[in-house]
Formats: sequence, C-alpha cells, structure tokens
Amino acid sequence: MNNSHQGITLQPGQLALRDLRAVWAGPVPLALASEAWAAVEASCALVDRITAKGDPAYGINTGFGILAKAHIPNDQLAALQRNLILSHAVGTGELLSDAVVRLILLTKIGSLARGYSGVRPLIIETLLALYNAGIMPAIPAQGSVGASGDLAPLAHMTLAMLGVGPVRYKGELVDAAEALRAAGIEPVTLAAKEGLALINGTQVSTALALHGLFMAERVLEAGMVAGALSVDAARGSDAPFDARIHAVRGQPGQIAAAGIYRELVKGSAIRASHLVGDERVQDPYSLRCQPQVMGAVMDLIANAGRTLLIESNAVTDNPLLFPAAGAPEDGAIISGGNFHAEPVAFAADTLALAIAEIGALSERRIALLIDANLSGLPAFLVREPGLNSGFMIAHVTAAALASENKSLAHPASVDSLPTSANQEDHVSMATFAARRLAQMAHNTSVIVGIELLAAAQGIEFHRPLQSSAHLEHVHAQLRARVAPYDADRFFAPDIEAARQMVVDGELSASCKELFAVLHP
Repeated sequence: MNNSHQGITLQPGQLALRDLRAVWAGPVPLALASEAWAAVEASCALVDRITAKGDPAYGINTGFGILAKAHIPNDQLAALQRNLILSHAVGTGELLSDAVVRLILLTKIGSLARGYSGVRPLIIETLLALYNAGIMPAIPAQGSVGASGDLAPLAHMTLAMLGVGPVRYKGELVDAAEALRAAGIEPVTLAAKEGLALINGTQVSTALALHGLFMAERVLEAGMVAGALSVDAARGSDAPFDARIHAVRGQPGQIAAAGIYRELVKGSAIRASHLVGDERVQDPYSLRCQPQVMGAVMDLIANAGRTLLIESNAVTDNPLLFPAAGAPEDGAIISGGNFHAEPVAFAADTLALAIAEIGALSERRIALLIDANLSGLPAFLVREPGLNSGFMIAHVTAAALASENKSLAHPASVDSLPTSANQEDHVSMATFAARRLAQMAHNTSVIVGIELLAAAQGIEFHRPLQSSAHLEHVHAQLRARVAPYDADRFFAPDIEAARQMVVDGELSASCKELFAVLHP
C-alpha cells in the first residue's frame, strides 16, 4: 500500500491499519493501482459470458434470496439491479458520519477491485470519484442484521451513484443528482450483478467497528495517562509496575502496559516524597492492577484489530466469480456466504468489553480520589467541602456512564433473528454490535475526562512537588484549557474540554512512542 501525505494508492487486498486510520481521520485522496484493473475486467468479462449464454446464475439473471428461482430475461437485467437498490434502501435512524462513510467507500472499492465481483471498471471509477469529490452518501445507521451483507445501508450508498436520494456535500445535505452534476460525475446505470455486488458485503459493519477500534485506542491511551496521574494524585506506589512482576506472568499486553506506566511516572518527585515512612502497604486495585486490566484490554484491542484488518481487505459479496487465467469463459461462479459478518460481530463484542473496562476502572479511581479516607486528599477534591460540593456529582456522572456501558457491553453476536422467509435463518447482528461502540466510547471518554480533572486537582494539593515530566506536560495541557477547581462553578464545560482532549488523542500526544505498540 502506497500511503503518503499526498494520498493513498490502493493495492487491493493490501490495506494496512495505518491507511484505514488515515481515511478515518480525514479526507485523503485515493487512487487505485493501475495493475488492479486487469482482474476487474476479467471478472466483468465472465459476467458478460454468463448473460450471453443465458444459463441461470444467482444474482446475475435471477431474483434474490428466496426468489432466486425466478429467471430474469436479459432485457430486464438493468431494471432488476436498479429495483434491487431501490427496494433495499430502507434504512432508518441517524446518518453515519463522514469518517465512517469514507471507510465504507474505501473498503467497498478495495473489495470490488480484487476482481471477484463481476462489476465493470466504471463502478469502481464512480465510487472513487464520489470519495475524492467528498460526496458522502447519506446512509442511515439502522436497518442491517449483518448477514447477506449490510444490505440496507449499502443500498443507500449505491443510491448516490444512481443520482437518487440525499448526499452530504460540502457540509450540507443536498440531492445526489445535484452533487454529481456539481462534481462532474455521471450517474451510473447498473448492469448485471452490479447492484448485488454493491449491497452484498460487510463494509458498513466493518467501518463502524473500525471507528470503534480507533476510538478504543484513544480512550485506552488516555485512560492509561489519566490512571498514571491518579497514582501520583493519590500518592500511590510505582512498585506494582516493576517489570519482574509481569515477566513471571507472561501476558504480553500486561508486560507492555507495565512498561508504559513505568515510563509515565518515572522521575516523579511526588512519588519520591513518600518512598520512606509511608505506612500503607498496598494500594487499592484500581491503582495497583492497572497493568493487568489495561494490558488485557490492549490484547483485546489488538486481536480485534487483526480481525478487522482482514475483513477490510476481504471479498464479501455473493456470488463470486473466479475467471480462469487467460480464458474468462472457462471460469466459475460460486455461491457462498462471505457476507455473513460473524467475525466482525465477535470483534465488535470484544471491543465493547475493552471500552467498558477502561471506563469501569477509571470510574473506580475517581471514587478513590474523592474519598478523603482513601486518598488523603480534601473531600471531593475541593477546599472548604460542605460549602462546596466539588467533584461529588461529577463522579455520579461517571458512575452513570460506567453503568450504562455495562448494559451496552452485552454481546450482540449471540442474538439472531431469521429474515427473508427463513432463507437467511442465522444472522450476526454485527452492524448493531459495531454501531453501539461509538456511544460506549463517548461514555468512556467522559469518564476518563472526569478522572483527568480529578487527578490534576489532586496534583495541585501536592505542590510545590512535581510529578513526572510526561505527567506534568499533560497537567499543563489541561490547565491551558481548564482552571484549577478552587470553588464550585459551572462544571459541565470543564468536563467537555477534558473529554475533547481524550477523543482528540491529546493526552498521549507528547509520548506517542510509548503507545507505538497500539499502532501497527
């Protein structure tokens, strides 16, 4: 994959997570490698051969799903494909964000360009043109069960190619036909197999899960930085981060996490101030067991990332065409079930566990910091408690969101509701499994943001002692946006400012090398 500041040249099947992150983060020009077109043309030629011969082939000259026995004459194939898109565009709910839609377009282009889907080069060229022009199909978030492909949302994606329905263009919702005209893009008339190839596939659930993955990475980094700051705020020990402890257990994420925590707190004068004479023997688990919990979270995120990277490069429509080398007329068309999104559902469910646990551990550290009996700090982290409530209700918000995440973390993949007159009798629910990750990541980003505020407040009570260089930098970043909490004030804007630092990746910006393991 050729990825530079000037754009991405897509080699089908070779997307890397860094490419996906780049497209998620913002518009990046996209082109298809010139050598990819030959495979596209070969599978397209095989479709032409099948339609000319007239033998029934699912999705090419038949109905769909339970209607596959209906044979469609050649002169009605274009109408068949258009009807398929119109009838399947039944999504509802909020529109997917531009970041998610960019990932959908990228992965759909990459999948079709592998050369097993039978679409004309024109279809891929049009998708590339939409992407590069910034024309984002208006795709409702709800309506897919994650099997037989993300049919409804991908139908809404395809509508934009036809010049039908709304799109988001230059920040506004406009008619697709108007946006295409403005960008100089011709609407397409779908040929045999093309509508089905476009709406079969796991690209929507995968893009939503990638969004969850990248947000999980950010809240993990922020949670570790805030957790390290809480150690100093509570005058906790760095002994639990000793490499020898983690080496004898052998869990790779735990070993890596402990190394990060050691570096984050290294050189803290606050820690040095209570190395001798501290009567406490052990810290509460929310401080002491951070490498064990966050290391396990790191492993889950890494495993999910591997699955989603494979799926981002996969061919997931049906049926698939396998042209014989040099002789497309001798190729095979095979029906299967690559559109079933079970791998994505499982990856999303594990990401849900990871995101929930980051928030759960952070909430416990907030509770510790505001409890004068545990932290040794003023009650609720404010001078004159009683007159001031301090962080009392900010913790309640954190607790509410942590509890909400517990319900959202229930696995979606264990559910299945048969559809299409029981032809599609087991589904993955991957699209919901992935979609709910955004809400969970928001919840956790608020919790970690509140912890950041609480830990920074705790550090204030230890002045003039300094924390580590890393943590003092984070403290200064926060204080540039939020003043110390000296007395009760309108608190919500402070929490929002801290939350924004979490989701923007600012907490780890000065120590990116520590988190390089998260970004293969």
